[in-house]
Amino acid sequence: MTEQGVPTKVLEIAEGIKTMRIRGAGKIARAAAEALKIATLEYGGPKDVSSFKKYIGKVADLLISTRPTAVSLPNAVMYILSSLHRANPGTFDDAANTVVFFAEKFIDESINAVKIISETAAKRIRENSVILTHCHSSVAVSAITEAYKLGRVLKVYSTETRPFYQGRITAKQLLENGVPVVQIPDSAVRYVMHEVDHVIIGADTVASNGAVVNKIGTSQVALAAKEARVRVYVVAETYKFSPTTLVGEPVPIEFREPTEIVPEAWVQKHPRIKVLNPSFDVTPPEYVDAIITEIGVIPPQAAILVLMERMGWALDKIKQGGLTKIKFEDYAE
Repeated sequence: MTEQGVPTKVLEIAEGIKTMRIRGAGKIARAAAEALKIATLEYGGPKDVSSFKKYIGKVADLLISTRPTAVSLPNAVMYILSSLHRANPGTFDDAANTVVFFAEKFIDESINAVKIISETAAKRIRENSVILTHCHSSVAVSAITEAYKLGRVLKVYSTETRPFYQGRITAKQLLENGVPVVQIPDSAVRYVMHEVDHVIIGADTVASNGAVVNKIGTSQVALAAKEARVRVYVVAETYKFSPTTLVGEPVPIEFREPTEIVPEAWVQKHPRIKVLNPSFDVTPPEYVDAIITEIGVIPPQAAILVLMERMGWALDKIKQGGLTKIKFEDYAE
C-alpha cells in the first residue's frame, strides 16, 4: 500500500496502461475494472460510505489519466461507479460488494462480447477470402480466427503498425491459431489492397456519428480500401462507443514522445526538426461499411442509437444538462 492509500498493484496496472505494456482497448478496460476491484478489496481507510466513495473516485481518476483516447477505459470505470451510485448503499460493506460485483460483471460481459462479435463477423466473410488487418485488436484476431475455422480465410495481411509494432503481436497470434499470415510494412497497404476481400479492424473509440478512432494509420487503410472497393468491417464492443460525443465533445487524440519514432541522439542532433507522434487517427463513417458489435451489425450512422440504448448513465447526465465531460467526482458524493 502506498502513502496515498492506493494499492501498489493498482499503481502497477495504471503504469502498465500508460506505458503501453497493457495494450488494446478491451484489455485496458478489463485491467481498469480489475484495478477497481483490487482497490476495493485492499481498501484500508475509514469504513464509511462517504470515505470509500472519495477513495474509489481518486483511484478512478488515476486510471483515467493514463490514456486519453481509448474511451473503453472511462466507460468501464464509469459503468462500475454509476452502478455504485445507483445502488445507493447504506453501509461500507454494501458499497464494497457493489464495486466488486460490477467489476467482475464488466469483465465477464466484455469477454463474452468478444465471442459473440467473432461469431457474427466470421459469418460475413466469404469463402477463400484474403483479409487485411491493422494494429492489434483482440476481437479482430478472434474474429479472423473464427472465420478461418469456418474455412473462409485464405490468408491475412497484417501491418507492422509502427512505432510499437503491435501488428507483430497480431501476426504471431494468428499464426499460433493456424491462420496463414503475411507481415507487411504500413506503407505497403495500398500495394496489396488489390488482393484483399475484407478489411477487419478494431476500434479504440466509436463516436456518436459513426466515426472510428483507432491506431494511427487506420484511416489510410480505410481510404485505400474505399478506392479498391473493399469492404471495411469494424469489430467493436459497445463499451467502446463514446457518450461524450453526443454533446459535441471531440475525442482527444493522444500524442506520444518523439523518441518512440526516432532515437534520443537523433532528436538532440536535429533540434530544429519537430517530430509528430499521434497514436490515433479518425476514420470518417463513410469509409466504414459496418460496425459489428455484440448486439448486432450496424451501419456507422446507427452508432447514436447504440449510445442511446447502452449508455443510460451518460444519458441521465445529458438530460440534466450536466454532461460536457464525465467527472468521477460526481459519483463520490
